[in-house]
Amino acid sequence: MAGLNLHQLARGYINVVNPDIPAILRKSAGYTIDDDGTQIPAYEAPVTVSAQVQSLTTRDLRQLEALNIQNAGIAVYFNGVIDGVLRVSQKGGDLVEFPAVLPDNPELAGTVWLTTNVLEQWPTGWCKVSLTLQNGS
Repeated sequence: MAGLNLHQLARGYINVVNPDIPAILRKSAGYTIDDDGTQIPAYEAPVTVSAQVQSLTTRDLRQLEALNIQNAGIAVYFNGVIDGVLRVSQKGGDLVEFPAVLPDNPELAGTVWLTTNVLEQWPTGWCKVSLTLQNGS
């Protein structure tokens, strides 16, 4: 049973209670440096993804606290690989943008979030990340 994606099997049941919502993912491509020395984040072309938004668990909060990551607001499950902030490789986190109109999730409508940490990542192709709300991104 190697490679069985149990999350994908369970996701159909999860979606009955908490439906996926569309999001735009802008994967980090590092940064460039402006003439004045300012770092400018660079991103790959945006892609549409399905996001399973949930609250951070107590375990998630402890993990983030141990890493000294503050202000993470939500957890999101994605199919695929999403990156958090990787200072060693000089790579910022990926950005997740929610559409301006989300009737079932008005609190997320039109917001932009930074992936700050990968909480879970599985070889079967899904991950859970913590997101921090960005102002003016």
